[in-house]
Amino acid sequence: MARKRIVRVCLMLAAVGAAGSLQAQQANPCPQLPGDAGLTWDVGGSAGNQLCRALRADGSEAFGLVISDKPAFEPQRGDRAEAGQVGGRDVYWYRAEMALKPGTQARETLLPLPDGRSMHVWLQAPSNDALQSGFKLVGALRLDAAEERVAGQ
Repeated sequence: MARKRIVRVCLMLAAVGAAGSLQAQQANPCPQLPGDAGLTWDVGGSAGNQLCRALRADGSEAFGLVISDKPAFEPQRGDRAEAGQVGGRDVYWYRAEMALKPGTQARETLLPLPDGRSMHVWLQAPSNDALQSGFKLVGALRLDAAEERVAGQ
């Protein structure tokens, strides 16, 4: 009798743990990172804004993005630097100035989402080679996963 009760309690705890894990995965508003990138999301934000920072193992930021109703970033045609992709979608990257980090290559872009919100993506790199690597990472994001979670809110 006692053994059956212990087994039932263990099964119940396992189910609660699995449900909590699933809920935590579903609550993450960030796109799916490329599996071999060695990055993790640092997630934050407030009402109307969802901040996602892709962090390397050493804690440095590879790139970041904000999903919001009203983006703070407004692309200026004169700052347009190059064409590229975010999650397989065509975008234009715009130069950004880094007053506190002279010599840093910085780019940002704005991507409309199907639900009417926008995704502002940025990256900073110490060299052109590192910038190109950042473009590859951002290009390999899985946006469909984020859009499903965003639409389900």
